[in-house]
Amino acid sequence: MAFSGPPPSTVHVPARIADLAGDRPLLPVWQNELGGLTFQIGIGDGRLFAKWAPADSGLDLTAEAVRLQWAGGFTPVPRVRDHGADRAGAWLVTHELPGENAVTPRWKTDPGTAVRALGAGLRALHERLPVADCPFSWSIEGRLERAQLAGMQVPADLPAPPTIDHLVVCHGDPCAPNTLLHEDGTWSGHVDMGALGVADRWADLAVATWSTEWNYGPGWEHTLLDAYGIDPDPYRTDFYRRLWSAT
Repeated sequence: MAFSGPPPSTVHVPARIADLAGDRPLLPVWQNELGGLTFQIGIGDGRLFAKWAPADSGLDLTAEAVRLQWAGGFTPVPRVRDHGADRAGAWLVTHELPGENAVTPRWKTDPGTAVRALGAGLRALHERLPVADCPFSWSIEGRLERAQLAGMQVPADLPAPPTIDHLVVCHGDPCAPNTLLHEDGTWSGHVDMGALGVADRWADLAVATWSTEWNYGPGWEHTLLDAYGIDPDPYRTDFYRRLWSAT
């Protein structure tokens, strides 16, 4: 499985991102497994963050912009400044959101605080975003259909879908780096909302708990579930992790 993380020391800056930065300092801060890059534009207060997705990456930054604009009415997410696309790729520019992501060196040395913030932040997200008003879906059927259209082979041994425990508006990619923390270790907001949509809450919980192992080592899953306020559910966890890997 490929993972996202800090980019290499030398990164090609797309022309559109260079134009957006102008004379302001430009710093690459993140790279995902599909070739997408995130840059910080400027320093201090008023910083901007620009995402770049190469044309062949399959990343839909317009979809993320629309989701951010909707979710921003209910919970802290980055405010969209600009987005667009050309033949080379697509871009999404957002205003700075207070906090730092939960896998900076500081929080990796204090995983207990970080993981509790992940659980509390995910619970707050699920409670604040209104299912009835959400125009986006993250359903099992939709994810499998999109995977097949993209030419991905869905495993034949994927178990039967579990019944719905509780419908919420899921983050869609609730891995640890996508939660931001205040200085005091409480959650401050969420980023990378391109997959946001209505689904069973275990679609998020299964991946969020899995992410604690990737980012902090084994033994933190129950801490996240306790902070969220829910008991473990092995079957739903296994299913949604398999679905995540398959789609």
